[in-house]
Amino acid sequence: MRMTRREIALAGGVALLVPSLGGIALAQGGDEAAVAAAVEALRQAIVKADKAKLTELAHDKLAYCHSSGRLETKAQYVAAYTSGKNTYKNLTLADHQNIVAGNNAIARHTFAAEIDRGGGKVDNIKIGITTVWVKENGAWKLLARQGYKL
Repeated sequence: MRMTRREIALAGGVALLVPSLGGIALAQGGDEAAVAAAVEALRQAIVKADKAKLTELAHDKLAYCHSSGRLETKAQYVAAYTSGKNTYKNLTLADHQNIVAGNNAIARHTFAAEIDRGGGKVDNIKIGITTVWVKENGAWKLLARQGYKL
């Protein structure tokens, strides 16, 4: 088979481009894994009512919206999870989808929990969650969260 100069040049260009595209894919895969780890760290912090970790994972301009429509600031979200008013007996996240776009990421999942509300009242909830994360100084921070009814 005989190749023209144009075909040889095109093949050479593709050969040079493919390794750089592979680096982008690996970097994005690493970021997607880091976002997944941040989501899991948030889940654990909620269950443990870990004030330091909840604070660390949240961006200072956090907009935390519940499925009821109630909106909380970073301080309100940390206080809600650490007040002792509600205790998470268990919390599972399923159906994960993480999309990274530069220094931003969207993470979606199903949130199922058994929550002890005190006084013998236990609620089981299952909602959908969409979160927006921003990479700041090498760490993924929760910028926005929207819960929605399934």
